[in-house]
Amino acid sequence: MPTDPAPVPSDPPVRPAPPAPDPPGASPAPVLRARGLHKAYGRHRVLRGADLTVAPGHLVAVVGENGAGKSTLLKALAGTLALDRGEVSLAGTLGYCPQDPVLSGSLTVEQHLRYFAAAHRLPGPGRGRELVRALGYERYERTPAGELSGGTRQKLNLTLALLHDPDVLLLDEPYQGFDWETYLRFWDLVEELRTRGKAVVVITHLVFEQDRFDLLADLADGRLTARAAAGREHRRVDA
Repeated sequence: MPTDPAPVPSDPPVRPAPPAPDPPGASPAPVLRARGLHKAYGRHRVLRGADLTVAPGHLVAVVGENGAGKSTLLKALAGTLALDRGEVSLAGTLGYCPQDPVLSGSLTVEQHLRYFAAAHRLPGPGRGRELVRALGYERYERTPAGELSGGTRQKLNLTLALLHDPDVLLLDEPYQGFDWETYLRFWDLVEELRTRGKAVVVITHLVFEQDRFDLLADLADGRLTARAAAGREHRRVDA
């Protein structure tokens, strides 16, 4: 009586090869990239093809004279301003700290933390309380925002931008109204973010400590030109 042929074993499933690691010395992929940004208000052209590339773990200062368009640039990077032309791409999450705090005067600091934690679907305000302690204003947790000083309101503004631990942080003149101790606390916090691979873009009027930054980007005539903070060769931001 004939017997059935022995079953032929099937080939093992083919699994995709893991992605090849970046070669040694390769630049990391940018977390924020802006290309050819154009923005005009009526006949006044503010941005005229501004380009910017930000790598993870980098601290970038955007500097320029009053009226150069720094806040316009930041709003464009944050996606809160419609551009005439250009593109902004983001890899990861974004935190935005505008120059003028957007707070509810009737809500306390603690209530702001809880409200924004819920908006970001965080389990609670624990991260916010850590930031409040790091910036040294925990005694105001039960104070309505409308009763805070300008400097303390700015601390809360910064705290809310950092609440969800974003990959990219955009700051518009963040230390306005800070006393010296808070100014130092701010830079300690920024250094901690940088060591964890977060990218920070600081819009500022003046740069007093240029060695803190990886890149200085000058905004003039609607375009950005970069200068490496270590005194490297002057170059156009078009990477």
